Amino acid sequence: MTAAAPAAPRAPGPGAPAPPGGPVGERGPTGRLELALAPRGERTVAVHRYHTGALRVLRPHYLDGTGQPCFAVVNPGGGLLGGDRYELQVVLAAGATALLTTQSATKVYRTPAAPARQDVRIELGPGAVLEHLPDQLIAYQDADYLQRTTVVMDPTASLVAGEVVTPGWAPDGGSFRYRRVVLRTEVVMAGRPVVLDNLWLRPGADDVDGIGFLEGRSHLGSLLVVDHRADAALLDRVHALLAAAEERVPGLRCGVSALPVPGLVVRALGPGSDELGALLLDVCALLRSQWTGQARPALRKY
Repeated sequence: MTAAAPAAPRAPGPGAPAPPGGPVGERGPTGRLELALAPRGERTVAVHRYHTGALRVLRPHYLDGTGQPCFAVVNPGGGLLGGDRYELQVVLAAGATALLTTQSATKVYRTPAAPARQDVRIELGPGAVLEHLPDQLIAYQDADYLQRTTVVMDPTASLVAGEVVTPGWAPDGGSFRYRRVVLRTEVVMAGRPVVLDNLWLRPGADDVDGIGFLEGRSHLGSLLVVDHRADAALLDRVHALLAAAEERVPGLRCGVSALPVPGLVVRALGPGSDELGALLLDVCALLRSQWTGQARPALRKY
């Protein structure tokens, strides 16, 4: 049997640092990307695309016959440094569909002066579908990273959002040498917050390798699904998929929980980013088989 979802890293108590968000001094964003999509005939296309600084988006690929484009976000700088601030805004009009990924892993290097930040805002109109499946986030020694994602969605829209957190290399060969990783995701429907997922990993302040955190594993994977078609039967199928994965992959520990609104969240702890990335794509494949008939996502980057 698959265990209940591993406990999320604890939310901060009184007096803890404020969650990410807001400007950093008077400095503008290191990179900003705006992408607006809408249906045009049998395809979804970009109707607005804007970038400045160190963010780009590649020309979309249509990976199957559904008309869903796959966009890859690119950071030409190769990594995030202290004081960097990135802003990403994605808007899907009614009936639009998209698969959003990154060209490569997001690498957060030493941030001695100030944390690196990324603010993501997603707006989903009626019937819109967004699969947001970036490559892993790698936090290197002395990295401090704050990410805030706000999703404003119609109740008939669909969101599938994944994340894998990886500890980066350190000169002494040790793990968990980064200072902090904060991933805050809020989902809003009809002007009301319906989901708040707040992950805090602080190796210097907490025993992230211990019980209640990563429990001896090195990598963390999450998949958030908000969709009006998600029901108890789907939860059972995802539970069975995770149980089979635990038997097949040594060191994998995972679980699934229902949300207050139709949807689910998968948490997975494992030995590496490849294993967790493959697991999240397997869950996506299950959702697609139930809802659209599409094959398992094959993330083309070039």
